[in-house]
Amino acid sequence: MYYHERLEETRLDHDETQEITAKKLKITRQQYQLYESGKRKIPIDKLKIFCEHYGVSADYILGLPKGLEWPR
Repeated sequence: MYYHERLEETRLDHDETQEITAKKLKITRQQYQLYESGKRKIPIDKLKIFCEHYGVSADYILGLPKGLEWPR
């Protein structure tokens, strides 16, 4: 699953519209729709707000495995 699919899945799991999420991120619904469709990458500052709003980790949204260690 791609990160933009996780954005949509998370939003839908919380029964919220793109409009609600966009208002939380202080952007237009059209801008947010581009993030969910994968046509535009979500900026880190918006990802942080998204994760805080929905109570999920950025690792989850980005599809990073649990226990990821720094490269040596």
